[in-house]
Amino acid sequence: MRLNLLISCLFYLITTAKLYAGAADTTQIPILAWGGVPPDEASIARYEEMKNAGLSVSLTRSTSTDSMAKMLDMAAKAGVTLIVRCPELQTDPENTVRRFMHHPATAGYYLKDEPSAKDFSYLGKWMKRIQAIDSQHLCYINLYPNYALPDQLGTDTYQQYVEEYMAIVEPPVLSFDHYPVMETKGKRYLREEWFTNLEMVAKTAQKNITPFWAFAMSVARGLHPVPTLAEIRLQVFANLAYGAQGIQYFTYWTPRIKTQYPYHHGPIDSNNKRTDVYEIIRAVNQEIQSLSGIFLSSKVISVEHTGENIPAGTQRLTEPPKGIKKIRTTGEGAIVSLIENNKQQYAIIVNRDFKQPMKLYIKGNGKLENVRKDSDQPESKSKTFALVIAPGDIAVFRIKH
Repeated sequence: MRLNLLISCLFYLITTAKLYAGAADTTQIPILAWGGVPPDEASIARYEEMKNAGLSVSLTRSTSTDSMAKMLDMAAKAGVTLIVRCPELQTDPENTVRRFMHHPATAGYYLKDEPSAKDFSYLGKWMKRIQAIDSQHLCYINLYPNYALPDQLGTDTYQQYVEEYMAIVEPPVLSFDHYPVMETKGKRYLREEWFTNLEMVAKTAQKNITPFWAFAMSVARGLHPVPTLAEIRLQVFANLAYGAQGIQYFTYWTPRIKTQYPYHHGPIDSNNKRTDVYEIIRAVNQEIQSLSGIFLSSKVISVEHTGENIPAGTQRLTEPPKGIKKIRTTGEGAIVSLIENNKQQYAIIVNRDFKQPMKLYIKGNGKLENVRKDSDQPESKSKTFALVIAPGDIAVFRIKH
């Protein structure tokens, strides 16, 4: 058991280093802007603006390798990285990779968003062609959520979809999207399938000793409302509690696509101006990075839930995790995750309610250290804590055995 744990931890460390090859900072959780700075708005100032929002990786289209090269040069000066996405990566992958593999702003290579299982064989071969030239940067593919239809997945079940993807493509990172916050007739709620999706992906990633990345929705469209601070926090902190090693925002720049249900009110709006959502993700990203030393390269020991009604597909907390004597929560309940990082264990508590605060009482077998995500506040130590956790927010405790 200890040998398997050691191998798993080493793999996470090695993989994390590879994902950051060429980047200056390998100590922070990668935070990706899906729909980053568009080519027609690309400038050093715009990439600096993105960096100031706490985003370290940008993913957007470029029209050619020359356009991609200009964007990479500007991103490098601003201190952020880009995932290479241009037509030539598909038509001439070897030469395209050779052109960009040594650029300091290269974070990886974009292959496909939400592929069908029918695409897996082709994607696996394409990925291997790229990795034969550059094995130090990730090849990025993002999977459907579990509410996609079988015709979209190309399999009978979602579990089959994910397992076939891991077996055939063998990706360096398992990325999937799921946008859980919905609004109907003025009432906001969470998709019932969300935690089932997190459970499936987290367990599949752990089984394959592969890190996973997950999303928060930061733009409004149709039944997806303009996000609040609590809704963004819940999505992000739930992902981290389940072991996510990268956080992604859909989207950073509001898409200009004309559809029946147009996008609106992303962090940067369709008029290229900042919105209040920009300030929300900047605040949350500061909290993520304050906790990076705990979550980056961590291993999840257990994830369970409290509350009268727990989400479908999850496990109820029947007894506290090792090192904890008692946990009590009020309201809707909490995610209770036990993680380990560098031989140190942490109890992670996330308020599952994005509307109301939650009272938490926690008692350790020994002393607990309450790790603060606002870095200007010192950690506090006690055997017991009685706290009020804000909607969607997180509490982190270092367990002292």
